[in-house]
Amino acid sequence: MVKINKNSLLKRAEEQFVNGEYFQSLRSYGLLLKDHPDLGEAKVGVYLSDLGMESGDDAQALFDYYQAIKSEKEDAAEIIDSLIHTLDNSKNTIQELLVDPLKEQSEYEDGIRYEDFMGLVESRGDFKQAFEDIMFSTKVVITNKTEFIDFVKHLTEEGFRDMALNYLDAASSAFGDDQEIYALYHNIMEGEK
Repeated sequence: MVKINKNSLLKRAEEQFVNGEYFQSLRSYGLLLKDHPDLGEAKVGVYLSDLGMESGDDAQALFDYYQAIKSEKEDAAEIIDSLIHTLDNSKNTIQELLVDPLKEQSEYEDGIRYEDFMGLVESRGDFKQAFEDIMFSTKVVITNKTEFIDFVKHLTEEGFRDMALNYLDAASSAFGDDQEIYALYHNIMEGEK
């Protein structure tokens, strides 16, 4: 099998990349890695071509940065690799923070929304009875602080004081130094005396 000239293939891969032909540049860089597995420019090219298929602007910016530093720094390929991983981690973190409607819907399938639970309370005429009916088979899905405070107050009023305190303890990290939550906790503790 005839080996393709490394420099001409590298030049072709770079041109494909610059022109936004990321799939083609990925193939060209891949051919380079097949014959030259330690070639840093080909490794970076594969990373950036793959990134380019997802986000061309990010890939082009990193490519430009790599071109600027590769003659000055021996570890330029490692720097780019680190930047790509940081970019991936940032995107994953942002995606986790955004509410995925399908995920939210599946969470409701495993439980009952607080507003629906309160409708059940209204139909039964008694919070305690409605809560006892569902507490071992269904979870109550609380989506905001107002619902949480209302739920904990109802639990306390209906004799589920320890459970209310457990909910407050479990949610302390979510609410931090929220004064309403602190006052609710204080009121429950004072009610014990």
